[in-house]
Amino acid sequence: MGYRCFFFAGGGTGGHIYPAIAVAEQIAKLEPTAKIHFFCSTRSMDAQILQQAGFEYTPLPAKGLSFQPSKFIGFCTSFWKSYRMAKKIIAASDSPVITGIGGFVAAPACKAAHKLKAPVVLLNVDILPGRANKMIARFANEIYVQFEDTIQHLAKYKEKINVVGCPLRSSFLHSEPDKAIEQLGLDKNKKILLITGASSGSENINDAVCSLLEKLNTFADSWQIVHLTGRANIEKIRQRYVNTKIGYKVLGYYDDMSNLLAAADLVVGRSGAVSVAEYAAAEVPSICMPYPYHRDRHQYLNADKLVEAGAAIIVDDLPDATERAEWLWQELEMLMKDEKQRQEMARACRAVASLDAGCKVAEKLVKIAV
Repeated sequence: MGYRCFFFAGGGTGGHIYPAIAVAEQIAKLEPTAKIHFFCSTRSMDAQILQQAGFEYTPLPAKGLSFQPSKFIGFCTSFWKSYRMAKKIIAASDSPVITGIGGFVAAPACKAAHKLKAPVVLLNVDILPGRANKMIARFANEIYVQFEDTIQHLAKYKEKINVVGCPLRSSFLHSEPDKAIEQLGLDKNKKILLITGASSGSENINDAVCSLLEKLNTFADSWQIVHLTGRANIEKIRQRYVNTKIGYKVLGYYDDMSNLLAAADLVVGRSGAVSVAEYAAAEVPSICMPYPYHRDRHQYLNADKLVEAGAAIIVDDLPDATERAEWLWQELEMLMKDEKQRQEMARACRAVASLDAGCKVAEKLVKIAV
């Protein structure tokens, strides 16, 4: 008998992959001989994240669903090619269990596992499940969600649903803020304003913050900025920081987010499901700027959970760049001046944080595989 195999299917963004890595890390502790394998998208970010995490992976050519005739043909072709690729790998494994984690790659791989009568689990961390996750929910043995609100959107399957929170990488359980401060060459005596557009960066957040640099210079004596721009935007944003008085560190990407968030005194960022869970776990007050172009506006729903707890403020990513920056400045200036308010928001994070979700899901998966 070979090693038991745990597959994770999904990708395209860090928000899909990081919760799966969190569960995989816990499986590796519970079942050291287990084989763990990811089916991910062909986007370079997936490979970079998984290589750094040390897990085996197979990119699948699946494409997002589109009903435009030319694109729909491409979707169907890539779906069935991905299905066959995943089915071959799963069929060759011992006692496989597959966890769908969202994104267009998840559906063909989970469908292949279902066809092979392997247990299928769905991990849905957004409040609103996407198309792929709704499909997987139909035949999933168990469903794990971050928010209680998700149950109403998967009401037909509520008997299979467990509310566990969002699995976070094990580094969030024992963060070391001083490590990030030292690694980035930051001033230990100054507070940290962290700007992030999540794994890919956000041009609108980048532009809004850069337009406020002259005003932020008034905090140069007591604050410094760490700005994560996204790899594609780094050079342009670095140029905008030239001659800035406030201390700054501009990076395209930073993997050690548990330590950096723990070191931060305030964060401005998107509000994907993983991002809000990480803000809460790190107990860092946040100004959330939800991505405004999703049809279901799910990032607003995610951010609302922090706002309801008193841990965050929402600033709309308005179409008008000047109005967007002005609104952001109103909230930034207020919070950067008000340490008591920041401390209250940090404490409020504890009501939202869920640090044991990864362990809970891993324990369930190990039992399913027996």
